Amino acid sequence: MSRLNDPAGGKADMGEEAREIGEQGRKVADQAREAAGQVQQNLREMGTQVRDTAQEKYNELREQAQHYYEEGRARAEEWEQSLETYVQEKPIQSLLIAAGVGMLLGMLWKR
Repeated sequence: MSRLNDPAGGKADMGEEAREIGEQGRKVADQAREAAGQVQQNLREMGTQVRDTAQEKYNELREQAQHYYEEGRARAEEWEQSLETYVQEKPIQSLLIAAGVGMLLGMLWKR
């Protein structure tokens, strides 16, 4: 007999089909959860890589800034030492230069 002619057989088949659909739905849901877990894990790994790369760049920039600071400080100390030496070797000339610079700055500030 066919399902259309047998009402009881049709109901049993529909129930079985519903169970199969439910089973397939659970499988799809499980696969979706698994895929979401993998995506989440990949995002965590990418976040860790980005953080590590940013930390490396930060350390490089910090070291470079420290190098530039030390280099600038050394140049300033050299300039100070050469100025002291010049003043000791030529005190009168240094005094006249300082007075001239002072006058020039005074004239500029008055304007």
